[in-house]
Parts: sequence; C-alpha cells; structure tokens
Amino acid sequence: MTIYRWSNRLCMIMETEDGFDPAEKARLDAANPRVQAWETLMWDYQQALPGVEPGTKWVEMKPVFRL
Repeated sequence: MTIYRWSNRLCMIMETEDGFDPAEKARLDAANPRVQAWETLMWDYQQALPGVEPGTKWVEMKPVFRL
C-alpha cells in the first residue's frame, strides 16, 4: 500500500492478490479501532469528493495509464 499526499488530498494505491474482497476489508476495517482512529484523523487532510455518498472518502479508481 502506498499513500500519496498533495495539500489536503490523499491518493492510496493498494496492490492486492486475486480474490481480494473489498467488502470484506471494509467490514474488518469497520471493526478495527486503530483503523477507525486513522480514518478519523484523515478527515483533517481529506475532503469529501463531489458526487459520493456523505461520509465516503475512499472510492475505487480505475487506472487510465501505467508506464
């Protein structure tokens, strides 16, 4: 996992194995107090993206170029 920061924007790149289940990761993260503390702290650096559900900060991005 790599997280990039520019001003108050973060971009996370997470490389996963085949069979990775993002819904299961979200469930585990929601039950983990350390992950929740991190997510709370990250709201200091992030703003919600336009067009997403309230409270959503991580959205899946599709790659458009790879070198």
